[in-house]
Amino acid sequence: MEGMFRNFGLIVWLCASSLAQVHPVTGRHIAPVMGAGGADWLVRPEREAEEAPDAALDAIGIPRGATVADVGAGAGYFTWRLADRVGPSGKVYANDIQPEMLDLLRKNIAARHLANVETVLGVEDDPKLPPGRIDLVLLVDVYHEFSQPQKMLRKMRDSLKPDGRLVLLEYRKEDPSIPIRPEHKMSVGDVRAEVEPEGFRFEKNLDTLPRQHILIFRRSMQ
Repeated sequence: MEGMFRNFGLIVWLCASSLAQVHPVTGRHIAPVMGAGGADWLVRPEREAEEAPDAALDAIGIPRGATVADVGAGAGYFTWRLADRVGPSGKVYANDIQPEMLDLLRKNIAARHLANVETVLGVEDDPKLPPGRIDLVLLVDVYHEFSQPQKMLRKMRDSLKPDGRLVLLEYRKEDPSIPIRPEHKMSVGDVRAEVEPEGFRFEKNLDTLPRQHILIFRRSMQ
């Protein structure tokens, strides 16, 4: 009986693998979305040392009064940091496609008494951000999970101001020592190959973090 269940599990895994989505440009396997059940992992104490979130935001540069979007915000680990940085005159749109994640995020924001965050329930092909109003769209360890990345990039481009920035934080695929599953890592080459055709100009890559790339793009004028 145990062997039968083991074989059944293997069949399910193989079927899921065969149905895994791949990006049409790079052939990259798209990772499954983390559910709300994994929210504790998003706010684990070790994340501070592993990802250095404040150092990441220092490197990106978040001006006071800016309007920013935290896409795939999860429980709000970066949202509340962004809200602190933009200040009362700024605004953070905290987006996720899971209502349960946004419920957790709202609790975390309320506990910190932040009044400059608006939650946005998006869908798989549209983050539902206001057009032409965003200075910075931030994607932290989330782009590799987009099931429709090309449509999402086009919608995010539409949400940016003419000089707006798109910034991706992704675990470095180039470093095999980083203990993250391969489908949750991305290389600089893969990111550029997927993002640039959707109306973005690559600006720079900052490898100042312990494990992640900071990839900065500008909205192109095409």
